[in-house]
Amino acid sequence: MNPRIIVSAVCVFDEDGRLLTVRKRGTDKFMHPGGKPEPGETAVQAAARELQEEVGIVLAPDELELMGVWLADAANEVATEIVATVFTAPGTWTAHPSAEIAEIRWLDPAAELPDDLAPLLTDHVLPALAAQ
Repeated sequence: MNPRIIVSAVCVFDEDGRLLTVRKRGTDKFMHPGGKPEPGETAVQAAARELQEEVGIVLAPDELELMGVWLADAANEVATEIVATVFTAPGTWTAHPSAEIAEIRWLDPAAELPDDLAPLLTDHVLPALAAQ
């Protein structure tokens, strides 16, 4: 069995309905803003903290809505899986990269998808969004 990493991630949309994706420094895959919970932190608390640290969006944990929990291949760790609790942020947003984020990109879920997306996005979140 592959090692597993627990993470929280957030779906954030802009006024054109595009989904925010981020690329961390030293990596080549785009994914949701998010990361690993700190000791004693719940999944939603980690999601809210990472959202603020990585892209400057400030939301209280109770404003985030649970979308789902998925098991996916990790984007940047070989032979590792993630258990991702994914939330959605209400409303529309602008974002700017900070902390370990090298680049942000707004993704049109209806357009042809680039080949540099994390498996959590391509295998779970985008199909779930398309089904809504």
